[in-house]
Amino acid sequence: NLDRRGIGDISTLTVEEYRALPLLKRIGYRIYRNPFFLTLVGGVLHFLVIQRLPFSVQRPSWQMTSSVLALNFAILVVYGTLIYALGWVDFLMLFAPIVFVSSAVGVWLFFIQHQFEETHWSKDGEWDRKTAAILGSSYYDLPRVLDWFTGNIGLHHIHHLCSQIPNYRLQECMAAKPELANINRLTVWESLKCANLALWDEKSKRLVSFSGALAAA
Repeated sequence: NLDRRGIGDISTLTVEEYRALPLLKRIGYRIYRNPFFLTLVGGVLHFLVIQRLPFSVQRPSWQMTSSVLALNFAILVVYGTLIYALGWVDFLMLFAPIVFVSSAVGVWLFFIQHQFEETHWSKDGEWDRKTAAILGSSYYDLPRVLDWFTGNIGLHHIHHLCSQIPNYRLQECMAAKPELANINRLTVWESLKCANLALWDEKSKRLVSFSGALAAA
């Protein structure tokens, strides 16, 4: 929903909004939307810093705040014990690659679930939940082994249509409604071509790259 951006999503500007920005903010947005920064740097910052700050959540409730604080305390206890037992060097050698890779993969999966060329954005008066769920989410057609490791997260359009379906039933839903396999399907190779998409073009109703936005100007 173009009128409700900023809640649990990757910040996305329209072409006109980007053109209206002053130079420094344009540069900042370009850095933020750079695929390497977004995944390799942004992933670690998001999971290790932003997610650990309870007051970074919009309109936080005490239940949310206390949950984050409790988890932070548990992390300090568990990882503090490991650091004490292993030492800083061995701990970092063991856990830093795990955190770095898993954060990058997590952000990439979240990115490609909604940031593809023919995704769907609309404003409040035109927005419809079912349309947005199906057309605004991708079917990431991963190899079977990656489907297993990611809990069928690639069937994201079905998940958004009905989030109560458990991940181990998503494939059954696809089999029951084969037409779902043809909606916003992306292979791994096709998804890599989406990495440079950064702006929503309200005229063409699609995501475009910075160069694509300039070419259309």
